[in-house]
Amino acid sequence: MADKPTKGLADVVAASTALSDIDGRAGRLFYRGYDIHDLAGRTSFEETAHLLQCGTLPTRTQLAEYGAELVRGRVLGPLVEANIAEIAERQAPMEALRTLVSLAGADDPDKDSNALDANRRKAARLTAQQPILVARYHAARSGRQAPEPDPELSIAANFLLQITGRTPSEREIEIFDTCLVLHADHTMNASTFAARVCAATLSDMHSAIVAAIGTLKGPLHGGANEQVMRTLETIPPDGVARAVRERLAAGQKIMGFGHRVYKTEDPRATHLREMSRELAEASGDATYYRMSKEMEEVVHAEKGLYPNVDFYAATVYHYLGIPTDLFTPVFSVSRMSGWTAHVIEQHADNRLIRPDSEYVGESDRKWVPIDER
Repeated sequence: MADKPTKGLADVVAASTALSDIDGRAGRLFYRGYDIHDLAGRTSFEETAHLLQCGTLPTRTQLAEYGAELVRGRVLGPLVEANIAEIAERQAPMEALRTLVSLAGADDPDKDSNALDANRRKAARLTAQQPILVARYHAARSGRQAPEPDPELSIAANFLLQITGRTPSEREIEIFDTCLVLHADHTMNASTFAARVCAATLSDMHSAIVAAIGTLKGPLHGGANEQVMRTLETIPPDGVARAVRERLAAGQKIMGFGHRVYKTEDPRATHLREMSRELAEASGDATYYRMSKEMEEVVHAEKGLYPNVDFYAATVYHYLGIPTDLFTPVFSVSRMSGWTAHVIEQHADNRLIRPDSEYVGESDRKWVPIDER
């Protein structure tokens, strides 16, 4: 008899990848062999996207060429332009992005090719368009026009400009850019696995990304950062410890803590905690940061759990002026670089992903006519 399957495929190796790796016991994350601590704050999101999609950190010439490709890729197709207002009126953020990316696929000039060059061009366009889609969606539902993206600005700078309507400070741009780098890829997480399963059928990149977005939409994956902020907003500033202990005693989960892979602190949380502190102090109201620190201390004392990437990302995004219900879409802006890189990798050395299953239903049942049942 075969070994009993691991529930949720925990610890099952589902694919080989050269894109990212995790040392869960040491709390380390690597992109193509580079430690995240070496990249965060030193490498721009554009450089990181190039690293993931093309395999190398770019030279200045390569970065300029890739940056120009991203600028060209920001133009939305006619189907998206024609439908974004109605979609914004009728769909929640992640539902809307799922629809808009699907529409964008119909307008993509490389939609019928899975060749390496075509996939890389689609990857660049998707990476360039995702922040525009989020910003345009938000503007449409708010009844306003988003500022046009500035070709001289980075993805991080343009996104903050389009979402808030004001020119962000250099430090705000640096912090948000670092957030994008930290979220760019994370081995075989649920949404990445969904994208690779779709790509392994030799479906196109846009279909695989729609599968990833649909998976990220779930509260057990991409929705955690939003739930962290909702929790902070419902707890009195002087009642954090009591609220956390009451929720834990009731068997409730405190979002933003623990991780299936990391047995110590998530290395991304290390950077996000410090950025949250800095932004809180600059804002003149550090309430949510102080609450987060207290919550972290209580959860660790009670459960021994460390914060994951979602916990301090919530307050960082809040202090940057990003609406709470756009936190998960922001995740998709960053992760688009990793998703598309995984699709490229899957198509380059493909085999259909078709796991087995264990049947646990009834056996040897006999059919009887409907009048005898």
